[in-house]
Amino acid sequence: MTTCHARCVQPHPPERLLWLHRTVAAILAALAAFFVAVQPGRAVETSPPALQRSGDVGAGSLLIRGDDGVDAEATRLGTDADLVVSGPTIRARITQVFRNPTSAWVEARYVYPLPDGGAVDTLKMIVGGRVIVGDIKERREARAVYEQARDSGRKAALVEQQRPNIFVNSVANIGPGETVLVQIEYQEPVRQSGEEFSLRLPLVVGPRYNPAPLVQSVDLRADGGGWGAATTDPVPDRDRIASPLLDPATHAPVNPTTISVRLQAGFPLKEVKSHHHQVTIESPDAATRVIKLAEGAVPADRDFELTWTSAAAEAPSVGLFREHVGAADYVLAYVTPPAVEPRTPAQPLPREVIFVIDNSGSMGGTSIIQAKASLTYALGRLQPTDRFNVIRFDHTMDQLYPDAVPADAAHLAEARGFVGSLQAAGGTEMVPAMRAALTDRGGDDATGLRQVVFLTDGAIGNEQQLFDTIAQMRGRSRVFMVGIGSAPNTSLMTRAAELGRGAFTHIGAVEQVEERMRGLFAKLENPAVTSLSAKFSDAVADMTPAIVPDLYRGEPLVLAARLDHLSGSLEIKGRIGDRPWRVTLPLKNAAEGAGLSKLWARRKIADAEIARTMRQVSPEDADRTILSLALEHQLVSRLTSLVAVDATPSRPDGAPLKLTELPINLPAGWDYARLMGEQPRAVPQPSPVEQRRADGGRIQLADARRPIVTSPAPGTVKLPQTATDADLKMLLGMALLVIALMATMFNRRRLSPG
Repeated sequence: MTTCHARCVQPHPPERLLWLHRTVAAILAALAAFFVAVQPGRAVETSPPALQRSGDVGAGSLLIRGDDGVDAEATRLGTDADLVVSGPTIRARITQVFRNPTSAWVEARYVYPLPDGGAVDTLKMIVGGRVIVGDIKERREARAVYEQARDSGRKAALVEQQRPNIFVNSVANIGPGETVLVQIEYQEPVRQSGEEFSLRLPLVVGPRYNPAPLVQSVDLRADGGGWGAATTDPVPDRDRIASPLLDPATHAPVNPTTISVRLQAGFPLKEVKSHHHQVTIESPDAATRVIKLAEGAVPADRDFELTWTSAAAEAPSVGLFREHVGAADYVLAYVTPPAVEPRTPAQPLPREVIFVIDNSGSMGGTSIIQAKASLTYALGRLQPTDRFNVIRFDHTMDQLYPDAVPADAAHLAEARGFVGSLQAAGGTEMVPAMRAALTDRGGDDATGLRQVVFLTDGAIGNEQQLFDTIAQMRGRSRVFMVGIGSAPNTSLMTRAAELGRGAFTHIGAVEQVEERMRGLFAKLENPAVTSLSAKFSDAVADMTPAIVPDLYRGEPLVLAARLDHLSGSLEIKGRIGDRPWRVTLPLKNAAEGAGLSKLWARRKIADAEIARTMRQVSPEDADRTILSLALEHQLVSRLTSLVAVDATPSRPDGAPLKLTELPINLPAGWDYARLMGEQPRAVPQPSPVEQRRADGGRIQLADARRPIVTSPAPGTVKLPQTATDADLKMLLGMALLVIALMATMFNRRRLSPG
């Protein structure tokens, strides 16, 4: 029989060992769950998924779960858009119908888009047979007027601009079973590119990726020795540009929208085409078309785009319009320089082309297919004299090569394989990718053209950070933005291209890739119209843009001016390649136009915003200019809002008021799972092209097949996360301490005498 001494190790009791194993396993499982929870994904600022869908509710109805756990029907919204095109301008009236089917008094808040070049100048609130007309006021004053009316039980409506293309409507004191109509009107210029004229009506605000503040909290105390920190938030209005987002797999689309357009182009029309909606077209005469949606009401889940061309042998290349308001005359001029070939064929200039592709979660579905097809086409257009590189980004970033490489067969084949392997997932850290693209290793002494082609949907909230980056780093680079998808952030891309002295094009469907990319490369490969200047012979003019930019082939020069009197002529001159060019427009022949003063003021406001970004003027001076223009011309801006208040209180004293955040649809073609950082659902995927079909009153959005990554991406750079990982480190440290303590206890028990 063996005798055990003091230092003899006793066997550990089985139940104690089992307890230890279970405890360690539980801690490790908790850590694993935490790590999964903090994996970087699509940081979309949306409300919690409080929206419910019930089998006993009709299609299109929404239920919202209250604090008491009971489902109640939510406020409904319908939209009617009526647009009239008169020559160079568009006058739009957007009517939003708010219906309250509940038994409570509600305040409805809705985030919606408008064209970034639109001059919003009218607000009407219609209650029963009464029409309340809104007033333009300074933003803080308008908010105070609205809140006072809301709190006193009166109906009120408030229109605020959050971005040039994102607006928020707040409507207070909608009674049980009541309907309130809110009408907004705006003026916008017709867009022209070559022989094609167009308008775009955005219908949905795509969810934005909003980086978190770099500094989470700030506290400067009197007893802190004077030290502190300032909060840095790249998206200070994140709560104002976010809305609850519907998952199309579990909710029917909301916000049924009707659209009608009366097109009076001012010239005989040839082709009129709607690119993303089925329409009916009537022709009262050769120069007029009436366009309506063939399906009636459709969900607000994609932009409406309409284009038209002239039936004349030569498309209009010059347009001149005038309007007299108050003591001033306003002029709007369109001039498209002719396409002139140089006298002697020139050798193509060597180019350095940096392609940047967004493969974040919002690009899931059909958007990534469009982006990859566009980039593959662009690679095929490179010349042997060119150099290139490819950058892809989500919340991480890859550069295919450390520096630009020759566009030879081997490098191009490798680039195509890299692009083909991309999948959409993760956040949208666009600023680091733009910084990498604008980093010019050649420096100021480098020769040749340097072009950045940036493919994205622009779904970020920190636009100003991107603009500041371009303004500071553009150097000799030219930035060409390619908007991808059904609801791109056109405001961001138009401004980025303007700051980068490039151009913007939009690709909304796979079948548009070749046509739109061909047009973009016609601009990339051909000389710009340079050294442009404009001068009025007799009148004193305040013109926008003040400094006329270079133009690319097919682009019109669009000038707006306020004149002290209408006389003389407008002379425009410049150089097309190696040839001088000049055109003179007599002002007496200008046609009558409507709303030109509003368009001039809206463009002057945009000029002030750009000057502020470029640090050409101080923020205070820019704000004074913006506020003065907006108040004088009665426009909504960053500093002004529209407010309408009913004089008669309607909500009884003591009756509570419930805030309702109206949801938005997922933009067509987007992948909800990719957007939210989830694994994609195992559902049938019939086609890589988005499909729309009626099925039990719902519109089904087909998911798109996504390619599989077959090789690791080269040199992945993990971008800095926008929130600190202090919490993670603290939790990890605590877990390690617990494990160490348990190990110590275990060892002591092992070594303790039996």
